[in-house]
Amino acid sequence: MNPSEILKLEFTALNIRRHILRLIRAGEAGHLGGALSTVEIVTALYFNLMKIDPANPKWPQRDRFVLSAGHKCLVLYAALAERGFFDASVLDTYGALDSTIPGHPNMHKLPGVETNTGALGHGLSIAGGMALGLRMDKSQSRVFVLMGDGELAEGSNWEAASAASMHKIENLIVFVDRNKLQISGPTIEVMNYEPLDERWRSFGWGVRTIDGHNLESIISNVNQTPFEKGKPSVIIADTVKSKGLSFAEGKVSYHYWKAKPEEMEQAERDLDKIEEHLKSKMGKIDIGSMN
Repeated sequence: MNPSEILKLEFTALNIRRHILRLIRAGEAGHLGGALSTVEIVTALYFNLMKIDPANPKWPQRDRFVLSAGHKCLVLYAALAERGFFDASVLDTYGALDSTIPGHPNMHKLPGVETNTGALGHGLSIAGGMALGLRMDKSQSRVFVLMGDGELAEGSNWEAASAASMHKIENLIVFVDRNKLQISGPTIEVMNYEPLDERWRSFGWGVRTIDGHNLESIISNVNQTPFEKGKPSVIIADTVKSKGLSFAEGKVSYHYWKAKPEEMEQAERDLDKIEEHLKSKMGKIDIGSMN
């Protein structure tokens, strides 16, 4: 990809981070850490990699996205709004009674949500069934899954991983958000699954490990899937919890954030600094090629 395309995606990722703050402001609290750690992954998927049509969310030829770690829903809502699946004003209803954007994704309430998630460990099983069904229909569509590293302690994940390998589901691509923290502490202290790459290989998957905040790397690696013929693919994305907020990065206490006014002000200043940095890069790039 050329630098102007990457910069455009970086601006989109910034907009998604701003939407996440908007959601937190509306609901006064929310699962911040994992939403911010996965912004680049979701940006790459929704704005470069996936075949989707916001005007026709049920388009049969679309790629599917399953947010297995459903508590990271703020990043999904932000991306769907930015991509045009619904008006961004809906984000201001987060936390309200009967909102279409509840605390976990609901496919019956919001266009663009492929399946309900929330109970951890279910997403990979659902996605494997979707991918197998698409293959049986001779569809070229792919199924993408976003999981948390803390979620891997659920045994159903490994049953699904075994089944996907057994059935050679090549059109299944998993991202593991390895931010190394979960609600009760560091993942290696709660339930250690390292070395994660070797574990997935032992289950019969093609594996890559990348910087989960590098948009170019995310896109390049997805474009190389399947990594091995006859195998599903997993991308272990090394990320930083609460990426983008100076006071919250890498801190387990911001897994779920009840925002204080002074923290919200600091968060907005942090995102303003990111915007200033991105604008400084524009002078080195052909701006016309970004349009």
